[in-house]
Amino acid sequence: MNKKRGIYFILLSTAVLLLFVADLLLGSVSFSVRELFATDMGRNILLAFRLPKAYTALISGIALALCGLQMQTLFRNPLADPYILGVSSGAGLGVALYIMGITVWGVERNNLLQSLGSAGAALLGALAVTLLIFYVSKRVKGNLTLLIFGVMIGYIASAVVSLLQYASNAHALKAYVLWTMGSFAALDSIQLIILTILIVAGAVMAVLNIKDLNAILPGEEYALSLGLNVKHIRNKILLSTTLLAGAVTAFCGPIGFLGIAVPHIARFCFKDANHRVLVPASALLGAAVTLLADTLSELPGSGSIIPINTMAALLGIPVIIAILFRRGS
Repeated sequence: MNKKRGIYFILLSTAVLLLFVADLLLGSVSFSVRELFATDMGRNILLAFRLPKAYTALISGIALALCGLQMQTLFRNPLADPYILGVSSGAGLGVALYIMGITVWGVERNNLLQSLGSAGAALLGALAVTLLIFYVSKRVKGNLTLLIFGVMIGYIASAVVSLLQYASNAHALKAYVLWTMGSFAALDSIQLIILTILIVAGAVMAVLNIKDLNAILPGEEYALSLGLNVKHIRNKILLSTTLLAGAVTAFCGPIGFLGIAVPHIARFCFKDANHRVLVPASALLGAAVTLLADTLSELPGSGSIIPINTMAALLGIPVIIAILFRRGS
């Protein structure tokens, strides 16, 4: 069994490498391999656009998969995803205030909000929700209460965003809608560094959480019987997931589906509930699926681009339905 598992990991690693190369070589603008490396325009597109985009897709896929896995284990809910606690909603509210609040309330161009940029506003929104979640987490015993609170935060943020959409002009509304579709492109070097630091920190915490994730998998009562501090475990998992989900949402938009689907695919492929297996498996699968979705979203040679959220859903939903039917049979 361990040998078979090792083969799976080798195949997944190879798939990630091949898909990363494919994401570099294929794009909405057609270039031959020679043109990409031999011409100034080709090298500029490769280094300034395709390489940062492929790298962003790679680490974002890892982040969303690890986040979704931890959320599903913490809440013992197969439908839990990286955004279930309202972190994405907080980030979305921050972006909405930045993009549409300027037009609604007439915020001046030299205002602090205007100088933040969408990513900065999203990070502040995600941070605000994170601090609120941690405050509530210290005062509630069960995960269900925390889950309900997170869902309510999402509804409140959505209501405020709806009000802003109603009052904003068409240009600001279009800009916000485009942000919600998600994109791995247009990140500068500073943003990539910040994104990398946040994701690496969250991923390291996910690895350090493996023992705790295995302990709470059978339920909180089992973890308590082992003498573990369930609240402390929950806070460590929440910190990891908010770093991962908050970073991706801030810089790439609310990328859906991947966080909820990839952990299920990992469980199905490896037939194992041990997080020592699921954490690296989910990370590799998340990277592979995200790179594939990003490559296909550009419709090579067509000159057009499909939103990454749309492509991720079209690519992954049939896989999940197939797994559900096969498990049911």
